Amino acid sequence: QVQLVESGGGLVQPGGSLRLSCAASGTIFRINTMGWYRQAPGKQRELVADITSRGITDYGGSVQGRFTISRDNAKNMVYLQMNSLKPEDTAVYYCNANIRNYYADYMGYDYWGQGTQVTVSA
Repeated sequence: QVQLVESGGGLVQPGGSLRLSCAASGTIFRINTMGWYRQAPGKQRELVADITSRGITDYGGSVQGRFTISRDNAKNMVYLQMNSLKPEDTAVYYCNANIRNYYADYMGYDYWGQGTQVTVSA
């Protein structure tokens, strides 16, 4: 019933920038933490960045200083601004949101988007 849809992926040159967007819709009482994860071929899925409902952020070590996560609570959206992109950033990027469906659901449930491909290549 909850759906997360990513957009903004594509092909970019090393040193370039992309901005990813993710929109959450469906049965939503509150959205707790939202975040971005990525998975490259042959690698495990890893945290890129996440952000709490109050705006507190965490970043994976490989993207610190280059990527910025933000959210718009009124629109149920989360964004990832990616600058100074490197070939090793190439991966499928997945949106994640921990969502409370109703008042008594204090812990929420993790939902995932379908993923969007980011390719960094000259």
